[in-house]
Amino acid sequence: MTSATFTANPETGTDALREPRVIGDTGVAARVALIAVPVLADLGFRLVRVRVSGLAGCTVQIMAERPDGSMTIEDCETASRALSPVLDAADPIDRAYRLEISSPGLDRPLVRHSDFERHAGQLVKIELEVAHHGRRRFRGVLIGVEDAGARIRPDDAEDGEADVVLPFDDMADAKLVLTDELIAASLRRGKSEARAARRGRASPHHDDDALNEDIHERRGSATSAAAETKGD
Repeated sequence: MTSATFTANPETGTDALREPRVIGDTGVAARVALIAVPVLADLGFRLVRVRVSGLAGCTVQIMAERPDGSMTIEDCETASRALSPVLDAADPIDRAYRLEISSPGLDRPLVRHSDFERHAGQLVKIELEVAHHGRRRFRGVLIGVEDAGARIRPDDAEDGEADVVLPFDDMADAKLVLTDELIAASLRRGKSEARAARRGRASPHHDDDALNEDIHERRGSATSAAAETKGD
C-alpha cells in the first residue's frame, strides 16, 4: 500500500471526496470497497472501511461518511438503497450475507491524512503490518502527521522517551479510543450545531431532540441502515 500526499479541506465537497485512503482494506473487503467507492461518491459520501465478519452468519459492514464527517441514519438508508443492487450484480461475496451501512462511530477508524490531522490530541490505537522497533501495536496520544506517517506519544513510554512516527504504509488499522473526553467533545459540538441550525447558519445534521440519538449513532452502536440478506 502506497500513501499519497493529498491536501483537502474536509469541510468541502469534491476535493475531500477524492482524498485517497492511506489505510485500505484487504481480501474480500477490498473487493467490496472497489465496488462501493464510486457508488458512495456519486451520493456525496466517501468510504471509511469495509468489515466482513463471519460471526452469526456473514455480515458486510460498510462504514461511510460525508466529507465533513457526518453520516445520519437517513444517509445510511440512502447508501444502502444505492449499494444493494450494485453489490447484487457484482456478487463479491460467495455466500449469503447481511449488508450493514453505518457511520464510523465515535471510536472511528482513521484512514486518511485529514483524519490524522483532524484528530490530533486524541487517544488512538494503531496496529502495524510491519513491526516498528519490535512492536506491532501502539496506544497513545496522536500528535499529528509527519512526512508519510503519524506521530504518537505512547502511553507506556518512560519519562524522557521520544515520540514515535509510525509509517502509514505499515499500518493495518488505526482508530480513536472511546474516552469520556471524546464523548464530551461530541456533545458540545452537537449542541453548538443545533444552536447554529436554529439560527439558520449551519448544518441540519443535528437538533436538540436528536442529540442523544446522534451521540448513540456516533458511538457506532446504532448507525446501520436497513440490513438485507444477500445471496442464496
